[in-house]
Amino acid sequence: MTAMEDPIELLARVLAQTAGLIDGAGVELAGHQTPCRSWDVGMLIGHLLYDLRQFTVQAEGGRPDWSQPFERVEEDWLHRFEAGAEELVDAWRAAGDLSGMREVPGAGALPARFPVDQEITEFAVHGWDLAHATDQSTDGLDHEVALASLAWARGALKPEYRGPEEERHVFGPEVAVPEDAPPYDRLAGFFGRDPSAV
Repeated sequence: MTAMEDPIELLARVLAQTAGLIDGAGVELAGHQTPCRSWDVGMLIGHLLYDLRQFTVQAEGGRPDWSQPFERVEEDWLHRFEAGAEELVDAWRAAGDLSGMREVPGAGALPARFPVDQEITEFAVHGWDLAHATDQSTDGLDHEVALASLAWARGALKPEYRGPEEERHVFGPEVAVPEDAPPYDRLAGFFGRDPSAV
């Protein structure tokens, strides 16, 4: 099975990549602005740690409570992220077969791997955010992860999810990026980031 066929392998890779970006950030950059307009680096990493906890609940068969707020984090970033990442990967490996389709309340029948693909995409996009906020290069980031994330997002991100942040939309309008641009810039553009502006 190739990495593209094994979502848990791709998830492990994007989590390791994100850990590397966190390690390269340095806590002195906690106040730096990120491409996520409302968040500085400390808030973005707090969000990533929150995601790890919620996604692990999901992998274990529970229903995450996304209404709970997350906290800004200013210290011990890498250790906390690596511990949470290990728990998440272990939970998905224990979850069993991810082939075929599953009924999801409120969403109908979806591929069983859908939530893992969503998580891969979440960490890929926010990895790009973190790299740009902390002046780290995106050239060496995992292109296979980016292309898998972009393919998933093009099928899953509906137009009604986009709009102004002040209207509580999670994603802004898509930013046009050349088709020959690096995969992470294309992914960022699809999620409303402007690679030319950072």
